[in-house]
Amino acid sequence: MKNLFVLGSTGSIGRQTLEIVKENPGEFSVVSLACGSNIELLIEQIKTFKPKVVAVESEADHLKLHELFPELIIGHGNQGLVKAATYGPNSPEPLVVNALVGILGLIPTIHAIEAGRNVALANKESLVAGGNIIKRLLSEEKTKLFPIDSEHSGLWQLLQGEDPKSVQKVYLTASGGSFRHYERSELVHVTKEEALRHPNWEMGAKITVDSATMMNKGFEIIEAMHLFDLPLEKVETILHEESLVHAMVEFADGSIKAQLSSHDMRLPISYALFYPERRPTPVPRLDFASLGKIGFAKLDHERYPLMKVVLRAIRTGGSAPCAVNAANEAAVNLFLQGKIGFLDIEILVSDALDHHLPIQNPGIADILNTDKNIKQSIYDRYLDKQGDRP
Repeated sequence: MKNLFVLGSTGSIGRQTLEIVKENPGEFSVVSLACGSNIELLIEQIKTFKPKVVAVESEADHLKLHELFPELIIGHGNQGLVKAATYGPNSPEPLVVNALVGILGLIPTIHAIEAGRNVALANKESLVAGGNIIKRLLSEEKTKLFPIDSEHSGLWQLLQGEDPKSVQKVYLTASGGSFRHYERSELVHVTKEEALRHPNWEMGAKITVDSATMMNKGFEIIEAMHLFDLPLEKVETILHEESLVHAMVEFADGSIKAQLSSHDMRLPISYALFYPERRPTPVPRLDFASLGKIGFAKLDHERYPLMKVVLRAIRTGGSAPCAVNAANEAAVNLFLQGKIGFLDIEILVSDALDHHLPIQNPGIADILNTDKNIKQSIYDRYLDKQGDRP
């Protein structure tokens, strides 16, 4: 049995993780649950999975849950998240599932690794903003990251048993997002509702918008570099609208391996939860005879200019990826609030990188300060009320 610590339990990945737990009785004990503000769903999860520790965002929700569940250990804010990630001994085998959204996930990831725990990671920002710190800690603590992401799970599976020196190139596929058939001129007046209608995947709001801007794919390049020790020139992105081929690896002899499955996040979640075993899942199987043709196309950086911004941040190094992440997080939040237009996301992110003075080899304090200062600068321009800020 594995002890599970589920951060972001009420989000898309968290809910699907708990579905798998429910479908495999006796395999997991849910020790902790953490969420933001979806308290009604969290209450149902507490009743079903009976955790020992719960973390929420606000003190008011903390007090509400304490009245309902006086036997629970309940925390709130960043300290609550750390408690939810590190509570108890490391036996039986602990696995922290980090499905938090944004930079919020970085500190719990760091504390979980320092506590000697493996992390099943769906929180991209942990590696985008703090990848070098996390890689160092993984080496020191002898712990592992298991990617919960269709593309990186695909690479993880494809690279099993292969000599890293034989890897010529890896490919991350991109669906193109909600506006993949739109011309640039048509993006001026698109709405939040349109952006959130992804053609293939059911995901949270931020990652769905990031998919539409292609920022998500840029972040995945950074993740792949950290997860698999790859230089930038060995990571390539390619458009694949069907989202059936999730990743490919080209080897020195010219052979290419591909990982295919239906676009269902329960597969990469299950692979991370049960690793090194494979267990049956309810994921629909591919019927190749009925698929017809599947296609690939070059990813046009003029159509998706945030890809150029991310590549520039990667080449700049240091705190530059953190700066881009912070600006994007703030810009997407403003777009979802109706404060800016869709194309303004690109402008704000590019502008933030233009004005950022990168810190080489940033520490945790540098990363958090960079994140705070850039977000504050952007929010100061658009938000009058403090309550509108996440």
